[in-house]
Amino acid sequence: MLFLEYPKCSTCKKAKKWLDEHNIEYTDRHIVEDNPSYDELKEWYEKSGLPLKRFFNTSGILYKEMKLKDKLPSMSEDEGLKILATNGMLVKRPLVVDGECVLTGFKEAEWSERF
Repeated sequence: MLFLEYPKCSTCKKAKKWLDEHNIEYTDRHIVEDNPSYDELKEWYEKSGLPLKRFFNTSGILYKEMKLKDKLPSMSEDEGLKILATNGMLVKRPLVVDGECVLTGFKEAEWSERF
């Protein structure tokens, strides 16, 4: 399992603690230092079945500065994925990729169901 996180993020810390408490092995990846590539994001997005907006960190400063709330609805999926690939701070975190399962953010009930 791949666990993409921003170490200073409190939600990422909670998610990591939850994984450790449930003895779930994962490979840790810093989402800013090793930003997901366009190809990775495209693959994960397609596997997830989630709307593209769920991959954006909508509460982030960069998202707000770029006014993506207004721009995202008129963007193609390809344009959205290309923007996500430019900066890890735009990507919703934590992001977990495990085989066919892709989860964005940390919701304990959702994670309990999957793992």
